[in-house]
Amino acid sequence: MSVLSGKKIVLGISGGIAAYKSASLVRLFIKAGAHVQVIMTPASKDFVTPLTLSTLSKNPVHSTFYNEEDENAQWNNHVELGLWADIMIIAPATANTLSKMVNGNCDNLLIATYLSAKCPVYFAPAMDLDMYKHPSTSASFQSLKKYGNTMIPAETGELASGLSGEGRMAEPENIIAFLEADLESKLPLKGKKIMITAGPTYEAIDPVRFIGNYSTGKMGFDIAKSAANHGAFVTLICGPTHLSIVDSNIDVIRVTSAVEMYDACHLYFNEMDVVICAAAVADYKPKSVAHQKIKKSDLEFTILLEKTKDILLSLGEIKKNQFLIGFALETENEIENAKLKIQKKNLDLIVLNSLQDEGAGFGKATNKITFIDKQFTIEPMPLKSKELVAIDIINKVISFTNK
Repeated sequence: MSVLSGKKIVLGISGGIAAYKSASLVRLFIKAGAHVQVIMTPASKDFVTPLTLSTLSKNPVHSTFYNEEDENAQWNNHVELGLWADIMIIAPATANTLSKMVNGNCDNLLIATYLSAKCPVYFAPAMDLDMYKHPSTSASFQSLKKYGNTMIPAETGELASGLSGEGRMAEPENIIAFLEADLESKLPLKGKKIMITAGPTYEAIDPVRFIGNYSTGKMGFDIAKSAANHGAFVTLICGPTHLSIVDSNIDVIRVTSAVEMYDACHLYFNEMDVVICAAAVADYKPKSVAHQKIKKSDLEFTILLEKTKDILLSLGEIKKNQFLIGFALETENEIENAKLKIQKKNLDLIVLNSLQDEGAGFGKATNKITFIDKQFTIEPMPLKSKELVAIDIINKVISFTNK
């Protein structure tokens, strides 16, 4: 999965012949899973049509602050566009546009959005050889880099003038590769290994029956996605669930029972930097499992249960430098029980769920958690989607790894 997947990208197009490449660039962004909004300078429409780019981006193309032909037209808010973007890229960036970016010459929607952007900004120069080599252009490059922008170097080859040399805008495929490599190098969990457990366990009674719980595994899967999006390589050990995930940075290990999850966790634990135990592991299992289906005969039926191995406790006993996070689902004395769990299981952080909180628990799209660390610092969080809760948890991991 591309690091661009899910990213919100504002693509600025200025008026140069290389603007024809922008259609392919938009298509590649969409193929990578990004969301794209296009801003064109008025001059760029001489080289590529807004209709083409709106069709490819699946969004209206912006060019002016408002539609001068419609007195009731809505203002194109450059501030909102700048705040919306995770990434802004100006490609092609002509000498004229580069100069305006340097000096804040805000006479079009593209420059206004650039000046409002709070996200990383990339620019891909495109101009003829002599323009590219001119001292004023070099000065623009240096100034924009000092402002924190990132330059995607121009390529060497045949130019529109007939000359051959440096100044060609990088090919769309190379722009995508540059962005992916640059973004990946800056990911806060790049190179970190994280193990996450998710879902329920099923403890067999006979070949067709089991003891289980209502966990869907969604919380663990969302944490895995967030960790991978931040650059980590994830080992996701999950119990029986209908959920699936396809990501080259996530290795999914499927298990059924508590003992299988225990064995898998201990197999991978030593090589991990962070371990997040979000699975709802059965506390008890049948002491003996029938080899044949148990027939319905007596009015009453008794199953003798025995404790399963405590995975979190066992990992806390052998941990070295790992950052170990546990989950606690409580119905009473939540804070005190969670604190006892931190001490008993040698945890660095616990994520507390209370079934008393509306919107929390199994089978819901939302969750309401409280963070408690090993110093017993308590941080309650508001009700959020599980995707946003996962980001909060991974931000805790990032804070730990940056210490």
